[in-house]
Amino acid sequence: MSVRAAILTVVLCLAGSRLFSAPVFFADEPLEPIHGTCSIAPSTELDHVRYEFRHGDCDNGDCHENESDAPLTTFTGLALADFEHEGAHIDARIVAEAGTISCSGQIHGAVLTGDFTFTPNPSFVDAMARLGFTGLTSNKLEAYTLFHIDTQWVQQLQAAGVTDMNTGNLIALRIFKITPDFVRSMSDLGYTNLPASKLIAFGVHHVNPDEVKQYRAMGYQPTADQLVQMRIFKVTPDFIHRMQDRGFNNLTISKLVQIRIFNLAE
Repeated sequence: MSVRAAILTVVLCLAGSRLFSAPVFFADEPLEPIHGTCSIAPSTELDHVRYEFRHGDCDNGDCHENESDAPLTTFTGLALADFEHEGAHIDARIVAEAGTISCSGQIHGAVLTGDFTFTPNPSFVDAMARLGFTGLTSNKLEAYTLFHIDTQWVQQLQAAGVTDMNTGNLIALRIFKITPDFVRSMSDLGYTNLPASKLIAFGVHHVNPDEVKQYRAMGYQPTADQLVQMRIFKVTPDFIHRMQDRGFNNLTISKLVQIRIFNLAE
């Protein structure tokens, strides 16, 4: 599944002490390397490259494709000057806690094309299991590598009070930039111990602490669900001020949303 498809799917929806000297791994299935093809080329964005990773049985519809722009610094072993060296052999890597992605090949026509390999890290699976996350597969670990999901970030979200996290919605939390600081800021405003799904909705609809403070200053105490609803229907602080300027000073959040839904402010 491509990165874009993964994002769409999402929108619609440390290690402790060890008993033995040898590491104990909790993978539900063997963690095998993933092999495929890859290409990397300079992006139109400054100091970025565009990568394409493909693996699986693409002829029969079981194709995994990841395509995106990324900062050049995402990769080790790669420089922009390399694309000017026709025939040069390059081994570009993304090294993360979840595993290592390698694109190894040659430069032709200012494009690196070659073999894709993802090598999962069993120690990461072990650490995640101790944090309560099981069922990780090589494909999911590849996504974790691309989205920079690591145990420190997961622990920080847990410490900030995020509930109902699982191996699937961790990707959504990262995509929509749900940081520990954001969670703590919302918690300070009274939105504590929110489930991951609610925080993802905040991220999708750009709920932010500054706007919540403006609502509070106008006497409103929106619930978490109302915050999302207000963003969906553009019940902004500016809109509320405009309604007040027209003499509507005691409108409830529900009434404000209805005015937006039925275009009664026009």
